[in-house]
Amino acid sequence: MKKILFIMAAISTIFYCGCKDGKQSKNPFFSSFDTPFQVPPFDKIDTTDYMPAFLEGINRHNAEIEEIVNNSQVPTFENTILTFDKSGKLLTQVGKVFYNMNEANTNKELQNIARKLSPIISKHNDDIMLNEKLFARIKKVYEKRNEMGLDPQQIRVVEKYFRDFERQGANLSPDKKEQLRKLNTELSLQSLTFGENLLAETNDNFKLVVDNKTDLEGLPQGVIDAAAETAKEKGLAGKWVFTLAKPSMIPFLQFAKNRSLREKIYRGYFMRGDNGNKNDNNGIVEKIVKLRAEKAQLLGYKSFAAYVIDDNMAKTPATVNDFLMKLWNAALPVAKMEVVEMQKIIDREGGKFKLAPWDWWYYAEIVRKEKFDLDENELKPYFSLQNVRDGMFLVANKLYGITFTKRTDLPVYQKDVETYEVKEADGKHLGILYLDYFPRDGKSGGAWCTDFLSAGWENGKRVDPVVSMVCNFTKPTGDTPSLLSWDETTTLFHEFGHALHGLFTEGKYTRTAGSVPQDYVEMPSQIMENWAGEPKVLQAYAKHYKTGAVIPQTLIDKIQKSGLFNQGFETIEYLAASLLDMDYHNLAAPAEVTVQAFEKKSLDSIGLIKEILPRYRTTYFAHIFDGGYAAGYYVYIWAAVLDADAFNTFKTSGDIYNKDLAAKFRKYCLAESGDDEGMIQYKKFRGQEPSIDPLLKKRGLK
Repeated sequence: MKKILFIMAAISTIFYCGCKDGKQSKNPFFSSFDTPFQVPPFDKIDTTDYMPAFLEGINRHNAEIEEIVNNSQVPTFENTILTFDKSGKLLTQVGKVFYNMNEANTNKELQNIARKLSPIISKHNDDIMLNEKLFARIKKVYEKRNEMGLDPQQIRVVEKYFRDFERQGANLSPDKKEQLRKLNTELSLQSLTFGENLLAETNDNFKLVVDNKTDLEGLPQGVIDAAAETAKEKGLAGKWVFTLAKPSMIPFLQFAKNRSLREKIYRGYFMRGDNGNKNDNNGIVEKIVKLRAEKAQLLGYKSFAAYVIDDNMAKTPATVNDFLMKLWNAALPVAKMEVVEMQKIIDREGGKFKLAPWDWWYYAEIVRKEKFDLDENELKPYFSLQNVRDGMFLVANKLYGITFTKRTDLPVYQKDVETYEVKEADGKHLGILYLDYFPRDGKSGGAWCTDFLSAGWENGKRVDPVVSMVCNFTKPTGDTPSLLSWDETTTLFHEFGHALHGLFTEGKYTRTAGSVPQDYVEMPSQIMENWAGEPKVLQAYAKHYKTGAVIPQTLIDKIQKSGLFNQGFETIEYLAASLLDMDYHNLAAPAEVTVQAFEKKSLDSIGLIKEILPRYRTTYFAHIFDGGYAAGYYVYIWAAVLDADAFNTFKTSGDIYNKDLAAKFRKYCLAESGDDEGMIQYKKFRGQEPSIDPLLKKRGLK
């Protein structure tokens, strides 16, 4: 997942006036970062620095906007578009640090600041996008863009900004603009509350405490040791604690023989935000859905999905729904066959029950062992975090020639975070990569990639990016390093793909550098997952953490043969969530919903079988209610068509490290990805539109 942070600025100066007192002169945001490569000085940033820096950033940005709108000269690309494109530097800088910290290392103080900032930033964005004088100047440049001698990239920037303003209400009447402001403010607050509730439900409000050793039967020793460490951290030494963090929960579901405890932990997971307590998200969702439908109607769209997807490669909700249902109809029979297979095991063992959602991981693991002779615990010793990290670095080096050198002199925001300097093959500095691996109470769940400094262009030179990957992987315990599951291994490669996109991005203009449609975003990440399981790649990085022995060919063969394992389940649980997302956002105003009834109707309408829950139920569906993927969760599988087709090109070339193909992919699909529309850039690499066949074959659906 790539975190999307939208930070634009304009707000009245009543909130803050810059002063020259001693406290502010020490604020690290008020001068260029005195650090190598302009990384954030985490060792010098105090929580109290954020709000003054935000407000000063807004103040400065206001002055920059005023300078544009009060310019008496005829609007040109340079005095209007370019000046706007380069404005708001301080605000962007503090926003990137703050919002990343609020996701990766938050606390009550940061959450309070975020809540205070929410209406300020919302107003700030609206003051820019609804500024009539600013839009008038942009419109004049837009109308004359083909007569100004602009190059293709300059014309693209003009067109993008003009469309941005239109899509965000610049053409509305004054009363409708005021209505839009209120909607945006309320939406920002509701989304923030949703995220805070989910964080509390995940990290604070549930833990499975085991005090009877017999309840640990079936669990691998490493999982037991990790649970003992967690218990000790929580003041429960001598017991075992399992949490809703996936490195804790998933192994419990896979291996614990105690069915009632499997149900308890999974129920704790799928009931998040739906417990009728102070963190309940049902009412929040109902408000968000209604507000989004009203916003879409105000902006001239039938639904919020129509509004969002109009800017994507798919263009219409109908296209998305047709695409998803084609995959659904192919995957559902496979999932039903998987149910039959697991029920046979239950019956064979004398279990007098029907397969339930909390049984899936446990019996799927038995199927994997019986059908493919593959045991997750047999794999893990070969996938230490260090080896997997080195493996992904190796793949990038083989493809693109880049190198990664560990730095110990750069400030970090948490002791476990690693930093690497990334260099081109000729030794030229390319960027900095932060790696944040393990769960903690102040970190959101899942994995994502973001940046502290985006690649760009300033004073005639490239701005080298500072990119960050954040994960929630199994922690080391005692003398045992962090040993990754296969899913965690591919997750690391996935986020690394996002990181490479950020590191390679080129472009002179903030608006277009690396800017791609939302249903293109996951292609650079997902293609990297393909290399993780290639035999040649596995032999290079999958080495036993104790002996250093290379993973045996027998295990590689098992990984390859099990590639189609559980694909019915994985595809159906994902598609169910994607279709639920589309149903919520296909609603037209007034969009009055009752979450539980709506969710049931949506899932029943597509025939979701009772043994599978959607990957995300409504009340913890952070991607769409707190993560920038509203009416866009489908993008992962849309992009999967692209990534499967692209990787198939490498495979059929006879060389998975084909340097000519890698150079084309880097140039057109990563570095210059924002230079034109997504499909056009992809076709520059591929020479044709992608085929869906490689994806269907990859998932065993054809």
